Amino acid sequence: MAAQRLLAVDLGASGGKCFVGTFDRDRFTIDEIHRFAHEGVDFYIKDRNGTITQRTFWDHTFLYHNVIQGLHAFRRDVGDRLDGIGIDTWGADGQFVTADGDLVGKVYCYRDHRLDTMIDAVQQRIDPARVYELTGIHFQPFNVSGQLLWFMDHRADRLTEGCRFLPMPSIFYHDLGGVHAVDSTFASVTQLMDAHTGEWSPEMLEALGIPPAVMPEIVAPGAVVGRLLEPIAAAVGLNACPLVAVGSHDTASAFAAAPVRNADEALIISSGTWSLVGKLVPEPITTAAARAASLSNEGGIGNIRLLRNCMGTWLVQELRRGWARADGRETDWDELNRLTAAAPAFRTLIDPDCADFYNPPDMQAAIDAFCRQTGQPGPESRGMYLRTVYESLALSYREIDAMLCRVAGRQSKVVNIVGGGCKNEMLNQFTANATGMPVVAGPDEATAAGNLMVQALGLGILGSMGDVQDYIGQAFPVKRYTPQDPVAWQEAADRFRRVRDRGSAAK
Repeated sequence: MAAQRLLAVDLGASGGKCFVGTFDRDRFTIDEIHRFAHEGVDFYIKDRNGTITQRTFWDHTFLYHNVIQGLHAFRRDVGDRLDGIGIDTWGADGQFVTADGDLVGKVYCYRDHRLDTMIDAVQQRIDPARVYELTGIHFQPFNVSGQLLWFMDHRADRLTEGCRFLPMPSIFYHDLGGVHAVDSTFASVTQLMDAHTGEWSPEMLEALGIPPAVMPEIVAPGAVVGRLLEPIAAAVGLNACPLVAVGSHDTASAFAAAPVRNADEALIISSGTWSLVGKLVPEPITTAAARAASLSNEGGIGNIRLLRNCMGTWLVQELRRGWARADGRETDWDELNRLTAAAPAFRTLIDPDCADFYNPPDMQAAIDAFCRQTGQPGPESRGMYLRTVYESLALSYREIDAMLCRVAGRQSKVVNIVGGGCKNEMLNQFTANATGMPVVAGPDEATAAGNLMVQALGLGILGSMGDVQDYIGQAFPVKRYTPQDPVAWQEAADRFRRVRDRGSAAK
């Protein structure tokens, strides 16, 4: 059989990448062919009442342009025949498209401040316990449930006949193939899908005033949903290849690529801008205990990802961005890592999930304020700020694992870290130290690898998730970390709980 080549389009919240995966008999290779950086763009908009409001949008045109650049790169560097395209994105946001195919406006970023009060707004429409019972999803300010409630309350006049809501990955399937569908992994995180039926919840839609007709069809990961439009195919010099629904919520694809040997014993962390810390379970767990632990039941590839969505390297990215503004240049990561390694251990701890760190104008100032509120000395150097974040993240992972184990009734014995953050050797070692478990780190491009594997399953190139694990193990080296300094980390864990509690009490 001739080699088959698939394209994974992986759009994260701070950058995008395109990878080609080649399946040639028993061999799998993955190659990056295009990469770009992007971020939300801030506007200051005066409304009809003269009120000036900050708004944050994604540059959809720029993102689409780079997807097309990825197709050009495939044609230039690989060949003129492509066997499939799969698209994954971060797990929030979207926009309505009219019957004529036009987006009704800019695509809002999930950190936009219009969502600051939307958790309360949703909870005023439907009892929070009932929401969790239906959807299995923890309340977050960026949930699509709140985004659509805000739209219905403030922009419903833009809905014309035939309008359809497209979640973020669906926007790009629409751009490439005129497709209006979303896979179940992304639908599951919207807080609008019934976790038990896999369909949009009529009760949630009615409570939030969302017309059922605007919601896209939910399809299974691996489903072929359309083909690349002929004019696009002709423009880039490719065939009109299949468009395949993948785990289009990027964390679903990342979890699918984790080299897990025993799902019952594994804690999986998808490490990047966000840290998604979870375990694989066969069915949704929507108990009161799961809700109290702020756990979400997100759709996986033949399973459920019971997890907690917590702050990840966003804090570090924002610190570095603030320092770049002050210095007029970005500090090299190698230099930052050197400063972090030289900083004293456990001097200052923070709660990474404190709401003050979600989208502050100045991350360093936000950390200083948290230290004052909790009676701690603030960091005195850039290395100390970074070490504070990394140690606190690792201790947070420890706490989340304990919650997951209680709710799932399964004890973790190994930590699998995947995604771009698994290249951070210091954070990996700290995670092993904090949890007291060995860490297996890799693959770093787990999202793209999982995207490609789900495409291969859907197209019949692979037969089962067992095949996926074999190919992942062959193609991606992993690095292992052994726990160290158990006494010091136990003392730090006790102190972390006290600091977190003081931080909560100060709110």
